[in-house]
Amino acid sequence: MSVSERYQIAQEERETPKKRAPWGVIALVLLTGLALIRNGSGEFDEGPPQPATAAAPGTGNTPSPLATGPGPVPQALPRSVPDRIRIPVIQVDAPVTPVGVDADGWVAAPPPEDPNLAGWFNGAVTPGEKGTAVVDGHVDNSAGPAVFYGLGAVKKGNHVEIHRQDGRTAVFEVYGVEVFEKDDFPGDRVYGSKGTPELRVITCGGGYNKVTGYQGNVVVFARLAGVR
Repeated sequence: MSVSERYQIAQEERETPKKRAPWGVIALVLLTGLALIRNGSGEFDEGPPQPATAAAPGTGNTPSPLATGPGPVPQALPRSVPDRIRIPVIQVDAPVTPVGVDADGWVAAPPPEDPNLAGWFNGAVTPGEKGTAVVDGHVDNSAGPAVFYGLGAVKKGNHVEIHRQDGRTAVFEVYGVEVFEKDDFPGDRVYGSKGTPELRVITCGGGYNKVTGYQGNVVVFARLAGVR
């Protein structure tokens, strides 16, 4: 399916009762929206880090074991909007703003004026809820590296911390990092719910073309490992 095709998604009121779009639809909208994020000039000599093959979580829908070994699975949290993301291993400590879809039905990116800003897709669950939460952000802009420039350097076993408005911090452990071509993006695999609290952190990556922008997306796969 070409990423140039547009998919419309009905916007529902988020007051009770809530009705969210099916994950299959959300996945397609996310894919096309992320394809719009040029994320900068691509003119930096070295470019952002790219994931190592060893970081891949596998090709199936079964998550890889946690790097720290088996342990109790934390209970899912109630809904609470995220307001900050921390990824200590790559020194990310950034505010999070909700993003949705724009008037044309495309997933919105975080405002480019602030390079140290991530976006939480508010058509999905909040981080820590049962299901798959999605946080995205720019890799760079014309001025230099942005919030997720180092995302491809994240490895299995690293932690992603999401602070929520209820005062809790949901700690996710990474079990895979991959880069996918935008023309062959596995939406169901990336965005589908596994029945437990999971997180995807996404930015642009892969090769760069000045006409079409970055050719792929770097995706971090993580699951809830603890709550503080």
